[in-house]
Amino acid sequence: MLGRMFGSGREHNFTRPNEKGEYEVAEGIGSTVFRAILDYYKTGVIRCPDGISIPELREACDYLCISFEYSTIKCRDLSALMHELSNDGARRQFEFYLEEMILPLMVASAQSGERECHIVVLTDDDVVDWDEEYPPQMGEEYSQIIYSTKLYRFFKYIENRDVAKSVLKERGLKKIRLGIEGYPTYKEKIKKRPGGRPEVIYNYVQRPFIRMSWEKEEGKSRHVDFQCVKSKSITNLAAAAADIPQDQLVVMHPTPQVDELDILPIHPPSGNNDLDPDAQNPVL
Repeated sequence: MLGRMFGSGREHNFTRPNEKGEYEVAEGIGSTVFRAILDYYKTGVIRCPDGISIPELREACDYLCISFEYSTIKCRDLSALMHELSNDGARRQFEFYLEEMILPLMVASAQSGERECHIVVLTDDDVVDWDEEYPPQMGEEYSQIIYSTKLYRFFKYIENRDVAKSVLKERGLKKIRLGIEGYPTYKEKIKKRPGGRPEVIYNYVQRPFIRMSWEKEEGKSRHVDFQCVKSKSITNLAAAAADIPQDQLVVMHPTPQVDELDILPIHPPSGNNDLDPDAQNPVL
């Protein structure tokens, strides 16, 4: 145990000296748990004591560099033990999926200048057949697709999605969202609206999705930058009373935030004016 904790080849960095240069071994581990762990060096098996939770025993094993496996851990609460083992297996499996399936799509997005991606996981049997003239109007064309029944089954469990999210956080990604959403697969029918404009009805299936970002300056990207332009008319009564020449009056017009507009739902064009009639531009 001490060799693994203090040896030059140790993979864990749990043992650090205090201000006096002393090492405190098993800090924060109760005597009951520590006694059970010491039995491991006699019998090769750790029997979880009554009243000790599996997560607490797992934390102690990680601290003391003891492998947490079914062959070394014996307990009555099989559900909790299986949960810990499933978390280990899910982490290893997702790291494989990340390198083999997800990362190539992230690279493709990055090479096109994007700094985030939205990935939908479909099954091997799913068929996407959109009408070229009337595609879905909810922005699905910006999504990337992975056809994998195995990955679909993996994300079926919320615990696996939690493990995947923690792995993505550890890899430095931000604004991570994992869940289940409806995705349009094929056109079911076309309805005629009053006025002759058609409405396409698509078949939707519930499928897992992953959304993540690697944007570094996200705060600055969403900062409203104001552009100064000369106004053709005086709209400030105080300036008019002060008899300020028109060519010296400057009005501040906010420029559109392109990156936020890109993620808004795409709606069909209408004949109405898109501008908000109640919106007012700040006047300097």
